[in-house]
Amino acid sequence: MPEILDRARAQVLATGAGLDEEGILEVLRLPDEHLPELLQLAHDVRMKWCGPEVEVEGIVSLKTGGCPEDCHFCSQSGLFASPVRSVWLDIPSLVEAARQTAATGATEFCIVAAVRGPDRRLMDQMREGVKAIREAVDIQVAASLGMLTQEQVDELVEMGVHRYNHNLETCRSYFPNVVTTHSWEERWGTLKMVRDSGMEVCCGGILGLGETIEQRAEFAAQLAELDPHEVPMNFLNPRPGTPLGDQPVVEGRDALRAIAAFRLAMPKTILRYAGGREITLGDLGTRDGLLGGINAVIVGNYLTTLGRPATEDLALLEDLKMPVKALSATL
Repeated sequence: MPEILDRARAQVLATGAGLDEEGILEVLRLPDEHLPELLQLAHDVRMKWCGPEVEVEGIVSLKTGGCPEDCHFCSQSGLFASPVRSVWLDIPSLVEAARQTAATGATEFCIVAAVRGPDRRLMDQMREGVKAIREAVDIQVAASLGMLTQEQVDELVEMGVHRYNHNLETCRSYFPNVVTTHSWEERWGTLKMVRDSGMEVCCGGILGLGETIEQRAEFAAQLAELDPHEVPMNFLNPRPGTPLGDQPVVEGRDALRAIAAFRLAMPKTILRYAGGREITLGDLGTRDGLLGGINAVIVGNYLTTLGRPATEDLALLEDLKMPVKALSATL
């Protein structure tokens, strides 16, 4: 067994202390022949420090498209010739989406808006939407509304939003190659305010944006420093009309290596399958990731791309004998 796996077994599995950036990079460089051992170790770490439960979440877009930012992977930017155009969702539709999400067994429903940050109109819609959902559906409400002010953080806490998603997307050194209309540091500032507010922090990113293996390790280490409650792992699904529309898809074995490396960097964090896993991993790879460190999934569709039917993911979890986390355990 490679020395890094022996070291990870002694450090991460035994003590719950994650690997540092150098160790993460060693894991990402492991040859394919050691991938089964790596995935088994990552699974053992997940089972010991997180348990067998899988948290299921649905997401819906309150405002889709027309975003003023230039995130090069995103078809919701109003700056690219991509097909998504600005649409607002009404409150009854939002409640119905939450009800359908809860019907899958999900404990988490995330309201997302394609904006730099929320204006007064959006905050008012959030207030109305969260209130309506909480009255109609027994589910936790999370939000993802871009960069926040301290006043907006306080307002979301007061509304009862329990988790906030704001992805760093990639490591600090590579970020300017992906976004130019705001900085990595601005995102980091929002995340620190959210964490200090008592809301749970959900922060991840997208692999396959053109970053190097070294930058992938840098990203995992920076996320570990933030210590988020949850890390969504997305794999680039290249969108026509965006600057990254011709970027190659992450190779399946590299994706599984990354999942295991992120688990060994953050042994106690919820690691969530998010966008792109279908084209990167397919059915078999999705199973391998759940047996290699993943312990949460977004079910159904993503914001602008189609996912697997929720019934397929739930059937897979049942087949793997992985219980879906109950709502009562999250309250």
